[in-house]
Amino acid sequence: MGEMQVPASAYYGAQTQRAVENFPISDGGIPDEVIRALGEIKVAAAHVNHRQGVLDDDRHTAISQAAREVADGELTAHFPVDVFQTGSGTSSNMNANEVIANRAIELLGGTVGSRDPVHPNDHVNAGQSSNDVFPTAVHIAAYRSAAQQLLPALDRLRAALAAKADEFGDVVKPGRTHLMDATPVTLGQEFSGYARQVELGGARITSALERLAELPLGGTAVGTGLNAPPEQAEAIIAELREQTGIEALREATDHFEAQGARDALVELSGACKVIAVSLTKIANDLRWLGSGPRTGIGEIELPEIQPGSSIMPGKVNPVIVESVTQVAAQVIGNDAAVTIGGMSGNFELNVYIPLIARNVLESLRLLTRTCHNFVDRCVTGITANAERARELVEKDLAIVTALVPAIGYDTSAKLAKQALAEDRPLREVVAEADVLSDDELDRQLDIKRMTQGGVLGD
Repeated sequence: MGEMQVPASAYYGAQTQRAVENFPISDGGIPDEVIRALGEIKVAAAHVNHRQGVLDDDRHTAISQAAREVADGELTAHFPVDVFQTGSGTSSNMNANEVIANRAIELLGGTVGSRDPVHPNDHVNAGQSSNDVFPTAVHIAAYRSAAQQLLPALDRLRAALAAKADEFGDVVKPGRTHLMDATPVTLGQEFSGYARQVELGGARITSALERLAELPLGGTAVGTGLNAPPEQAEAIIAELREQTGIEALREATDHFEAQGARDALVELSGACKVIAVSLTKIANDLRWLGSGPRTGIGEIELPEIQPGSSIMPGKVNPVIVESVTQVAAQVIGNDAAVTIGGMSGNFELNVYIPLIARNVLESLRLLTRTCHNFVDRCVTGITANAERARELVEKDLAIVTALVPAIGYDTSAKLAKQALAEDRPLREVVAEADVLSDDELDRQLDIKRMTQGGVLGD
């Protein structure tokens, strides 16, 4: 396709430079996690190709060292291709092949760019194709990020919320449905629900990892494995298990599914979206509960971490929960793009892999950092305003629900409406109506017991 001018200091070659010029799109490259995984795959492939006689001792040693430098992040500056590139990731796979080949040539005392004695295709890419290598790198990168970073962050958030559930176990407050007063709950019960949401989010990620651990490596161009020696993929994946410490990695059951679709990544992105939805619900509840300080609900107090207004002195806003909800919106948007990418592959290859990689890995990073920040700057510092909660629950007309088994729905409704119209406490109105003895009324309107369920008069 003609000559290309490549910077003299670059380890990459003409194919990479052509891609740089072809895709001046976002100023953002392939995620570092994917570059690292590409290096690991090339290390593993070099070892296996050496054992199978494809690489001699010198090429094997040099390629392995160069690929390890890629995996360790030492050569990341030589990966300039934009993420919005050829949909198979071929540009980035060739970027890796060229960088590793030229660095290996340098290690062997040759001339960088000469393709001698190490060729990027014939040696570094031997028995491989971009179509199986690049999605394999994305799977490894996403698996590692989800398992080693997001899951611990989620568990930390779950534990923080569960600790608050225990701390607030005796704080009785109004329940609310439809944003209207409902029967009493404890603040601890609300926080236990939040903790369980986060716990289930972690379970969804863990489930998705089972499918993500299947690697398309070995399918080469279209899934048939053309030009890949028998058992090569299994041997490379065994090497990858040792390198990465991810014991779950295994060859895909069906290579045509593994290359024609990216369903495992779509599933992982979907699990991230559910977590984003959960975090939004939790964050919104917290800012409602902490609204005020005088004219809102005010049943909890969020940590004050920065001034809230450039014009209103003394104002403090729920900035951390606002950050959480913005991240959640981004993750949901990322998932929409991943969904479109996942459903848009044709025949033997999905051609939206760089986009999917970018969005899935960004979602994992954002959720991981957000969970830690949520714990550190918000959840652990939340305090209950028990006096305010008690004041509100005493005014809660929905406590009349506990009287229904004893005096019936219609009488209960009549008394509740009377209390509202006369702006009087419900207990006072019911006592005046003389429908229950004082002792029975006390039993029926035991607010703490209402949070435990059952029929209170029993």
